Order: sequence, then structure tokens, then C-alpha cells
Amino acid sequence: MIVTSSKTTHLAGAAFDSIAEQYDDIFTHSLIGRAQRNAVWQVLRETFRSGQHVLELNCGTGEDALFLASMGVSVFACDASERMITVAARRVAAERRGAQVQLEMRSSENIGGLRHAAPFDGVLSNFSGLNCVSNLASMARQLAGMVRSRGQLVLCLSSRVCLWETLWFLAQRQPHRAIRRWRGATMAQLGEIQLAVQYPTMSDIQKAFAPAFAVRQRMGIGVTVPPSYLEHLARRFPQLLIGLTAIDRRVATWPGFRSLGDHTLLVLERTDA
Repeated sequence: MIVTSSKTTHLAGAAFDSIAEQYDDIFTHSLIGRAQRNAVWQVLRETFRSGQHVLELNCGTGEDALFLASMGVSVFACDASERMITVAARRVAAERRGAQVQLEMRSSENIGGLRHAAPFDGVLSNFSGLNCVSNLASMARQLAGMVRSRGQLVLCLSSRVCLWETLWFLAQRQPHRAIRRWRGATMAQLGEIQLAVQYPTMSDIQKAFAPAFAVRQRMGIGVTVPPSYLEHLARRFPQLLIGLTAIDRRVATWPGFRSLGDHTLLVLERTDA
């Protein structure tokens, strides 16, 4: 394992510094977090294979990097949060010493600075890190020069419309929160930092990544499984969550339903354009 740093100030990085030590307890090890991540991991199993070299954006505490390493994949994992990288390094050393995982503090907006580590066979960004990137098209152009022809991008972003969230907050008589994503952008509070969060449409994402990348697969993550802030319900009714998870697997790719999840997962392919 190698840990390096690009040492640039980044608002999202500073915001996530404040929850780095608690993130695994808040989400990674939660019942809902596990259910949603398992759905993403199934796609990773189908997309990447042993011996490949994959770039991970917004790696957080290293949970996905560790999973890819267990598959025999070499991972170059980046995050804008210095403390997230610190936690990830600690986890890699403790859980998979000797794994081919390189960690670097670097924002997605400046990913082009990793051309020395290219080419990559694929790219992963899981659970909404890209929702904090204001200019996806600029990032996509940088990636285009770093990913092999036919290389796969697995991107998981927060959806513009989340059925669970809309119904939950309408039931709580909080209509402004029920439709907060619909406006396309909102402000999130992490610690003392307010962070702009984008909710691009499918059309927005396709335009941002074209023509270098084309969407090959699309599915919803958390269509019937609720968002993580409803963990208290999942722990109160664990059997219900098991049932909802089974339904989620069935409806995740259905047109209409796949647009209503907590997250949208896309697999894009590097074209010859």
C-alpha cells in the first residue's frame, strides 16, 4: 500500500473530514448501507476482473477498494478528504496488508493529475461522491485520456427523485424536504461546512460524459430499500428490510422504477470517440 497526497484545499474534502472517523458506523456497517452496497458489489463482480487496474474516485474509508482488492484488482483510490484517506490507509493495513491499493488525497475535479498512473481498465465512484462535483463534463474529459478503450466506469450517484424520500417527508409534513432533490441542487450541512450538492438528470450525465463514454447499463440502488437516514426503522423491522431488499433486486432495472431509487448506478464504456 502506498499513500500520497496532492495537498490542495477542497470544500467537500474539508466537509467529509468532519465525519471520517464515524462514517463506517453511520453508513458502512449499517443494515441499509450494507444492503445498498451489496447491490453495487454485484455489479462490480460482473464488471471488473482479477489483474485489472482500476481508479476509484471518492473512495471514503476504503470499503470498496478493499472489496476490489479481494477480487485481485489493483486499485488507485482517491478522496478529497485527508481524514478519509487516513482511515482508509488504516483499514487497508489492518484488513488486507499487502493488497495492491494505492491511496492519494485528490479531488475528482483534479483527477487529470494522475496521468502518470494511467492507463486504467476502469473507474469506480460509489455513493454520491460525484454529486459534489459541479462540472462533470470537465472531469469526464480528464478521465477520457486515462481510461483504455472499452474500459468501464461504474458510477453511483444520488438520484434526482427518490420515491422513499418523497413519501417519507410528505408523511412527516415536510414538503420542502420531500422535493429537495427535484430542484437539481441543494445545500447540505456537514459539521460547520455548507456544501453544494448536485442532482443531475440522466440526460445531464449522458451529455457530460459524451462522446468519450456511452451508458451501457442503468439501475436503481435503493428503490424499495430506504435511504440510510431511516436506519432506525431497518433495525426495528429487520425482516421487512430483508423483504424489501429482495424486491429491490427484482425492480432495480425496470424502466420507471430504476429512476426512483435513493441512488442511480450507471455502467459506462470508453468509446473510440
